[in-house]
Amino acid sequence: MLVSSIVAGGLVGLAISFRNLPDVRQLRNFVPSETTYIYDINGKLLTSLHGEANREVMSLDRISPNLKRAVLASEDSHFYDHHGINPSGVGRALIVNLAAGSVREGGSTVTMQLVKNLFLSQKRAFTRKLAEGVLAIRLEQILSKDQILEMYLNQVYWGHNNYGVQTAARSYFDKSAEILTLAESAMMAGLIQAPEEFSPFANMELAKRKQREVLGRMLELNWISQQEHDDALQQELKFGRIRSFQGSALPYVTNTVSQELVQKFGREALIKGGMRVQTTIDADFQTMAETTVSKWSTRLSRQGLRGNEIALVAIDPRTHFIKALVGGVNSRASEFNRATQAQRQPGSAFKPLVYYAAFATGKYTPDSIVQDSPVRYRDGSGWYSPRNYDGGFQGSISVRSALAQSRNIPVIRVGMAIGMNKVVETSRTLGIMSPMAPVTSLPLGAIGITPLELASAYATFANYGWQSPATVMARVTDSSGNILLDNTPKPQLVLDQWASAATIDVMRSVVTSGTGRGADIGRPSAGKTGTTSSERDIWYVGTVPQLTTAVWVGRDDNRPLSRGATGGGMVAPIWKDFMQQALKGVPSENFKPPSQFQRPKP
Repeated sequence: MLVSSIVAGGLVGLAISFRNLPDVRQLRNFVPSETTYIYDINGKLLTSLHGEANREVMSLDRISPNLKRAVLASEDSHFYDHHGINPSGVGRALIVNLAAGSVREGGSTVTMQLVKNLFLSQKRAFTRKLAEGVLAIRLEQILSKDQILEMYLNQVYWGHNNYGVQTAARSYFDKSAEILTLAESAMMAGLIQAPEEFSPFANMELAKRKQREVLGRMLELNWISQQEHDDALQQELKFGRIRSFQGSALPYVTNTVSQELVQKFGREALIKGGMRVQTTIDADFQTMAETTVSKWSTRLSRQGLRGNEIALVAIDPRTHFIKALVGGVNSRASEFNRATQAQRQPGSAFKPLVYYAAFATGKYTPDSIVQDSPVRYRDGSGWYSPRNYDGGFQGSISVRSALAQSRNIPVIRVGMAIGMNKVVETSRTLGIMSPMAPVTSLPLGAIGITPLELASAYATFANYGWQSPATVMARVTDSSGNILLDNTPKPQLVLDQWASAATIDVMRSVVTSGTGRGADIGRPSAGKTGTTSSERDIWYVGTVPQLTTAVWVGRDDNRPLSRGATGGGMVAPIWKDFMQQALKGVPSENFKPPSQFQRPKP
């Protein structure tokens, strides 16, 4: 009676504990965490992003038959015969464990290993083994054998932060799991029990020994022939490299992508969602841009601009796709992205926005006369008297000449005439979201703007008022190819077309006869120099019909660069060098004249 009571109580206790086990039915909808991959516009891998698990899910029919057989031979040769547990394996393990007085051998099937990895702790105990068995039997009732094997091969840990067969195959042999040979498959299968210990990267002798054991087991099961066994042992293996947590090839690009993905989908989706991101960047083009920036930083240092940083943004005005994004001189020294995160004063590079706003009223044309003469305005409790860079005055001049020579007083007069709120409104329409107030000095660029914002604004002028959101991502899908984000351009007309064409037309004079002559690339282009007070920020922003580029030079500590540093003298040549490389093989195009569009009525 006592023995019966003990047995009955034990069975009741087991039943209660098993009632509290996880519900395996949820595995029908199980989605494992998966690595996100970021590619350039041509499909070249730039970086992979993941949390603890570096994983790329593969369907069972795409996994090499050699690997499937090797894993089953090593871990569970009766997989397709049992219903979750293998009685002979469990019996053998029970004898070994009883003799040892502790859990020494598992006798686990592939199904038991899967439920252990997904639901249970790794601590060895008899109760856990019982739970494994119960869950394995339940799982086999709701999923097919192939579904279980596919889930197992994608879930199991292969060492060096590789989860699943695909990332492991790429790490160990630099190839897809689809094309693993018998020799490679046997070595990978041998890793499962102790991946870091048996890894060929850690101990080649042990890795080869485990490979030999797996091949021997496959031969014993008559799953391979003696010839296949011998050939596999003799095959010379070519190994890859540990890939987890590698840095990005183009960090300014991939970090920007990561930040945008986190904003749209959240951090968990970024590192576990298995997204496939196609950027708008050509890796070779981006590398050329980074090399150009580095080269010119050295040149500027020799000219006395010590501690300089350079940012460069290139945008296709027809699509607003970002084609190059360089956030500094050396991404390894500093990952701070000055192209997207540094709000710097644009100086005179802001003036085209003011003249556009004036043209859009219908009251001004490029040939309108404005006054370059002394003026002062009430500014709080005092007076503000703007001055030109050279300290002089030219009297009555055209808007074209005023912009070409970067005169300050005329643009302030125009801004005051149309109303500074109109200038702020134009800036917002162009996507400039930095704080700005409608103060008298606004036309001189006394605000903070990122190079990306300014490049995007000029690109909208170059596309005659048509605008799409500037983006570095063309398309984002999940690992199954379902579209999560499609940035196919959907341009909207946000500016007056005549006023946009007139702004471009006036900026062409900056290059042909004004402060931007150093940016002349031998084909029609339009642009504007920018130099702030005390030479803290110097710019050149320019465009051709196919490409708009902004280049900024300054210091992170906001100290002056050097006396006499100007956008026309020091930044225009950088822009010219980059554009000449960027436009090789691109046919020269002319801008549409304002006469092709209807002028707005005053």
